[in-house]
Amino acid sequence: MEKLLAILNDIDDSIDYEHETALIDGHLLDSFAIISLVSELEEAFDIRIDAAEMTPENFNSAEALYTMIQRLS
Repeated sequence: MEKLLAILNDIDDSIDYEHETALIDGHLLDSFAIISLVSELEEAFDIRIDAAEMTPENFNSAEALYTMIQRLS
């Protein structure tokens, strides 16, 4: 989770990722940030994130992202 939080903070350090649950629904991450995030996650965790995985449910919080990463690993 620390690695994920570091990646998220590199993208936008003004968001409290440990508590935020509406990263997508609240429009906190724009499309460029999401594309960057997907690329960073794929490289850092050696996973492949298909378009079908790019849903608000998987990207709305750090916890949801971490669950997705574990599932794809």
